Amino acid sequence: MSALTERVSADLKTAMKEHRELELSVFRMLKAELQKFQADKGVSYEITDDDVITLVGRLVKQRKEAAEQFAAAGAKDRADSELAEVKVLEAYLPAQLSAEEVERIVRETVAEVGATSPKEMGKVMKAVMPKLKGQADGKLVKDVVSRVLQG
Repeated sequence: MSALTERVSADLKTAMKEHRELELSVFRMLKAELQKFQADKGVSYEITDDDVITLVGRLVKQRKEAAEQFAAAGAKDRADSELAEVKVLEAYLPAQLSAEEVERIVRETVAEVGATSPKEMGKVMKAVMPKLKGQADGKLVKDVVSRVLQG
């Protein structure tokens, strides 16, 4: 069992003992998602910290998108609820890089792969995303890559 998977279980127990309802529901949902992931991969598959980070990143993205939709529909309380869940989940993600750090890594990667035009965006994204795994939002990376390749 990965360190992050063990941490989810420990945090779930703590939230139960301390009657923290928001965190309890988020940890239960996260644990269920991890179990579903495990079932999809097979019983013998060991979930890694990278798997947990990828899964948590996906859940954070889903909640942020839902919050935007709720806010646009005028359901501020539902949007706030989604954003509160995001804050709980973000504790499982590595520290986020600044836009300047992302741009530096993107520029290095562009030089490594020899990309010269926006047509090569896919090649650059494929090379840069593993370097930034969980440390930067995909939309930010896409925007930076696009800007760097356009000159």
